[in-house]
Amino acid sequence: MTPPETEPPSQTDIAVVGGGLVGPALALALARLGLRVVLVDRLAEPVRRDPAFDGRAYAVALGSSRVLAALGLWSELEPLAQPIADIRVSEGQPGAYPGAALHFDPRASDEGRVGWILEDRFLRRALLEAVAAEEGITHRAPAEVLAADLEGPAARLTLSDGQVIAAPLAVGADGRRSPLGAMAGIGRQVLRYDQVGLVASIEHEGDHGGVARQSFFPGGPFAVLPLPGGHRSSLVWSERTRAAEGLMRLDDAAYTKALQARIGTGFGPGLSSGLSSGLGKITLAGPRRSHPLDLSLADSYVGPRVVLVGDAAHGVHPIAGQGFNLGLRDVAALTEVLTEGARAGRDLGEPALLQDYERWRRFDNVSFALGMDALNRLFSNANPLARALRGLGLGLVDRCPPATRFFMREATGMSGQTPAMMRGELP
Repeated sequence: MTPPETEPPSQTDIAVVGGGLVGPALALALARLGLRVVLVDRLAEPVRRDPAFDGRAYAVALGSSRVLAALGLWSELEPLAQPIADIRVSEGQPGAYPGAALHFDPRASDEGRVGWILEDRFLRRALLEAVAAEEGITHRAPAEVLAADLEGPAARLTLSDGQVIAAPLAVGADGRRSPLGAMAGIGRQVLRYDQVGLVASIEHEGDHGGVARQSFFPGGPFAVLPLPGGHRSSLVWSERTRAAEGLMRLDDAAYTKALQARIGTGFGPGLSSGLSSGLGKITLAGPRRSHPLDLSLADSYVGPRVVLVGDAAHGVHPIAGQGFNLGLRDVAALTEVLTEGARAGRDLGEPALLQDYERWRRFDNVSFALGMDALNRLFSNANPLARALRGLGLGLVDRCPPATRFFMREATGMSGQTPAMMRGELP
C-alpha cells in the first residue's frame, strides 16, 4: 500500500536507486561534479557496513582502479588489494592432471598489469564512508521505491518511509530484476542457468604467489582468486544446481574435503601428492554462501526519466569476474554524458541525452554478456568432441602472443572508447 505524502516532494538533480556498489559509486561521481543526489537503499547502512555482509571478492580491472582513483578511493583501497601476478586457465579433468591449459602473464600486456583482487568488505566500507562524507548526497536507507510517477518534468518516487523524491532523472542501480526499470516499462530477457555459484574464503598452507586460477568442469567454471598475505584466497565455484545443493548440505569438514579434491583435479596433481597446485592443505576461512546464476539483459537502458546501470542493465555470468567492472564502466560513461548535459543546460532526463549513454555502453555490455554465455555453454559440458575443440582452442591461444595480449587488453577494461574516469580523472 502506498503511504500518504506527509510533506512536499524533496527536490534533487538525480535520484539513484540501489545501494550495492555501482549505485554509491555513481552517486559519488555525480556529487563530486556538483549535482545534488539522493541515494535510495532498501537496506540499512549498518547492514551494508557489516564485514560479514558479503563474502565475495572482486577482480578490479586496471580501468576500474582508475575509476576508483577518480573518486579518491583507490589510494586507500590498493594496499588492501592483491595484485594479479599471473593468470592460469585450465580444463579440469577429474581424477587426473588438468587438461589443456592457458597462461596469461600480465607483465606482457600493454599496461604491464591487468588488475587486483579486492574483498567486498573493504570496497563497500570505502564507498559508504565516502557517501557519508559527501555533502551533495542524501542517503535514504532503509527505503524502497513503492511507486514511480514518470510523467511530466520530473520523476516522482514514493518511498516506503513516506518521502517523495522529485528529480529530472532516476537511475536504476537496483539489481538484476530492477524494480525501477519495471516501473518504467522496461522489459527484460532472463536466461536461468542450471547452475549455482558457491562462494567462500579459504586459507591454505602454500603461498598462492598472486596467481589467479580458473578451471572449467562440466558443472561450470571453478576459480580460486588470491587475496593479500599469500595464504588466503577467494573461491568462486559454479556447479549444477542439484550438485550445489548437495554440497551446501555437507558439514564444513565434508565440504572442505570436496573442495580440496576439486582444487587438486582442477589445478594440479591429485590429493595423493599432498598438493593442490602448490596450495597444500586448505581450510575454510569464513561462511559458505550460494546464489543461483542467470543471464539478465534489459531490453533498453532508457525509459521515461529513467536510465539503468550495472546489473539492472546487464547481469552476466561470473565466469570472468567482470560484472563489477562492467558496472563501473557504466558509471564512468553515464557520469560523462550527464556532466556534459548539465554544463550545456539540458534536461537530465531528456531521452536524446540518455540515448547517448545507451549507444556508448549497450553494445559492449551485450557483446560481453553473450560471449560469457557462449563460453559457459562451450566449457560446461562433457561432450568428447567439445572437449577436444576446447583443448585445441586453448592451446592455440596459449601459443599466439598477439591473441593473449588481446585478451589481457580486454581484461584491463581499457579497450574501446574510454571515458575520463577510466583515465583516472573526473570529466
